[in-house]
Amino acid sequence: MIKYALFARLEANPGREAEVQKFLEAGLVMAREEKTTPIWFALRLSPSTFGVFDAFEDEAGRQAHLSGPIAQALMAKAPELFARPPSIEPIEVLGLKNAAPAS
Repeated sequence: MIKYALFARLEANPGREAEVQKFLEAGLVMAREEKTTPIWFALRLSPSTFGVFDAFEDEAGRQAHLSGPIAQALMAKAPELFARPPSIEPIEVLGLKNAAPAS
């Protein structure tokens, strides 16, 4: 059961919004390869604010993601792309509905 999640809020440096969008779109490829990350969303919250929501079946999966290639790429690009360090919050999933077909 998916119960563990993360939400990252990312504020783009002025003029870097398109680069942040491309970076997050490229993150989908890496997310698809993570066996312990069954749910991953890249989000645009406003013209300059982005987010990532991902969810896991257990704490081990969440920790594996936090030390995996997506997190490493995010932190490596942070000074260049973001106005402030990413805010990454652990959260608990209280309910889930997924009616989307598998792709």
